[in-house]
Amino acid sequence: MTARKAQCTPFEKVRVLQRKLYRAAKAQPQRTFGVLYDKVCRLEVLEMAWDQVRRNRGAAGVDGETIEAIEARGALGFLLELREELISEGYRPQPVRRVFIPKPDGRQRPLGIPTVAS
Repeated sequence: MTARKAQCTPFEKVRVLQRKLYRAAKAQPQRTFGVLYDKVCRLEVLEMAWDQVRRNRGAAGVDGETIEAIEARGALGFLLELREELISEGYRPQPVRRVFIPKPDGRQRPLGIPTVAS
């Protein structure tokens, strides 16, 4: 392992993965990517996704789980549990909570709110 690789942050690791996938797709547009599941299970990918969800500060999904509650318990523990569920293929996404946002013209726009884990 090089010194540079040892110093990579989770964000940098995910960006490297994204660039590799992008380059492969651009080089061979007809290529299909059959095995991406193992990449979703990487802790650095989950950490980056968590960071994006946390910054969004969205509402709770159908399970009522909030970002604040997860942070109070420990986000790393939450991510490790989620990772284990993904690796064992036991993770099943919850239904999306549907709410309606009023539009200026009086109509309503549907909005789907997934759970934090989803």
